[in-house]
Amino acid sequence: MEAILVEKLTKQFPPAYSGWRTLLQVVAPATVRALSGVSFEVGEGKVLALVGENGAGKSTLLRILSTLLVPTTGRAVVAGFDVEREAASVRRRIGYHSGADFGFYGRLTGRENLEFFGSLSGLSRRETNDRIAEMKEPLGLGPALDRQARGLSSGTTNRLGLARAILHRPPVLMLDEPTRSLDPVASAEFRGVLKELVRRDGTTVLFASHILSEVEELADQVALISGGSLLAFDKPQGLLAKTGAGSVQQAIETLLTRAAAAGTRQ
Repeated sequence: MEAILVEKLTKQFPPAYSGWRTLLQVVAPATVRALSGVSFEVGEGKVLALVGENGAGKSTLLRILSTLLVPTTGRAVVAGFDVEREAASVRRRIGYHSGADFGFYGRLTGRENLEFFGSLSGLSRRETNDRIAEMKEPLGLGPALDRQARGLSSGTTNRLGLARAILHRPPVLMLDEPTRSLDPVASAEFRGVLKELVRRDGTTVLFASHILSEVEELADQVALISGGSLLAFDKPQGLLAKTGAGSVQQAIETLLTRAAAAGTRQ
């Protein structure tokens, strides 16, 4: 059974105006296309990597699937629920984290923040603290749990955000550049946590990343997105066969280079 189903998903935004032209924002037609007819399926317990250049549409896709944005046209189903009509049911079944947006309460400690978000997910304080204890060492939380969030470094805050996303053990986990600002050791430790979630709980993971070695290590499937369109969707071995490359990283680089060259010619 598929954990994520995306059918002909399109997202358009109105053009960005400045100065007095901002008055036109309300009535301006949506002409900036971030996604264009994207379709794919992800099976339960699989890991899908979204790869593409900056502005390709990866973050927009993740925000639609996590109910933070509404698609212009098309349909998306996550954990059996429609992201538009059954958004609340989707939110209860997903974990979402963006390496660029943390949203913690600055005067609360790391632990207090996690306890608060755990309560929103229906966890008791004991359940929350048991899971914090499980994640403390693998995610390198350490002293961060007893310090105010506003005093934490960006890397530590990112680790706290990852802990929040997996705290309630969601069946579907969505991550937007999860290892951004993490050092190599912390990145490797997080990849280990992710693998354990997939192995132990059968978690379905959808993550966007520019780190191709990370994609090669984690992904069961790769979705290459360029200019809002799905350029390729295949298993890593399939990408190798399509390009004749010696590694998944080289295959991805080859396909993205071809897409960029084709766009330049157009």
